[in-house]
Amino acid sequence: MKVLVIGSGGREHAIVRQFKTSPSVTEVFAIPGNDGMKDEATCIAISQLDFPAIAEVVRREKITLTFVGPEQPLSEGIVDYFHSEGLTIFGPTQAAAELEGSKAYAKDVMDRYAIPTAFYEVFEEVEPALAYVKKQGAPIVIKADGLAAGKGVVVAMTEEEAEQAVVSMLDDQRFGDASSRIVIEEFLEGEEFSLLAFVHGGHIIPMPIAQDHKRAYDGDRGPNTGGMGAYCPVPHLPEGLAEQALETIVRKTVDAMDAEGRSFTGVLYAGLIATTEGPKVIEFNTRFGDPETQVVLPKLKTDFGKLLVDLLERQAPTAEWDDLQHLGVVVAAEGYPDEPVKGQLLPELHKLKDVQVFHAGTTLQQDRFRGSGGRLLLVSAAAETPAEAASKVYAALDSVDWPSCYYRKDIGWRTLS
Repeated sequence: MKVLVIGSGGREHAIVRQFKTSPSVTEVFAIPGNDGMKDEATCIAISQLDFPAIAEVVRREKITLTFVGPEQPLSEGIVDYFHSEGLTIFGPTQAAAELEGSKAYAKDVMDRYAIPTAFYEVFEEVEPALAYVKKQGAPIVIKADGLAAGKGVVVAMTEEEAEQAVVSMLDDQRFGDASSRIVIEEFLEGEEFSLLAFVHGGHIIPMPIAQDHKRAYDGDRGPNTGGMGAYCPVPHLPEGLAEQALETIVRKTVDAMDAEGRSFTGVLYAGLIATTEGPKVIEFNTRFGDPETQVVLPKLKTDFGKLLVDLLERQAPTAEWDDLQHLGVVVAAEGYPDEPVKGQLLPELHKLKDVQVFHAGTTLQQDRFRGSGGRLLLVSAAAETPAEAASKVYAALDSVDWPSCYYRKDIGWRTLS
């Protein structure tokens, strides 16, 4: 069958590559895709929000299945549009995607259906929000309600930092309409992890848990980013934690969305934290995460295309995963996440040995890649142990020069220490 992947980042490159290795898939297309995946997919330069034009490509190329990578097309209703056109697509409807599109809605769902999460309040005015911060104290978490490209969360360790975040979001509209409403919630102590699952018609296929590193610099210092690296599985977390999270959070959320009249189809991403009271929800995404996808999806041994088609046809498929440790490190442009340098000449990437490279913010010019974004690419490796996987990745990264770039040297430190 032919498949189409919507999106242009490292996450979508991983999805394209997984489809490319699927025996059931004969051809892969990407809209708009990126230069780094052009050897694996036919990239078509159409906006990922131009739904009629995308549907026309699907009809013209006789594409069997469309898979949506990023959150914005989902929140703007690409799945609803495809359904109205009688086309097959894997992802949540616009109503179901609000679980990610509005943090306030997600918190209200968790409150209504007793899904464990931090306590919270929602605000649209500065003064009540500041009063709440003063009452609760720090540390405390401030979140823009809407989509903010993974940058709308401030973990404030002081009241002053929290107050600045409130003012910048509500008064200064730091994230535009996305921060016209904010959620202020309890700071939870514990270790974060991600549990993703394929979902349709009440069927849930969990993936191995992963852990990413949000802070820009070694030692988990610096500003929050979209993610500087990830690894899967997470062997140092307690045995049984993933199953507990599946039962107390993921299944309850899928049931809750059914009860809300917003039945969920797609990838449900639960960003969780292991507290002394058990796993709790930090956030939900309604699609694959980045960079978790680049270390989770390559573990899949089952035919990816067939798995999704079988799931959509309610055949209750199962997934098989490898036993290896996958670890990936993001190479970012100098200045990321604030003002990344662009245009830097990247090393000859074919010289990186025993690793996979997933492109995100790169462009190909005269047979060489240059930086064109914040997070440029992710380099990953698989091995029997976390230490061996890390060693492979860092040996490859350290074997070449990265002008006007940086990467963390300690991805996976929790499981390596």
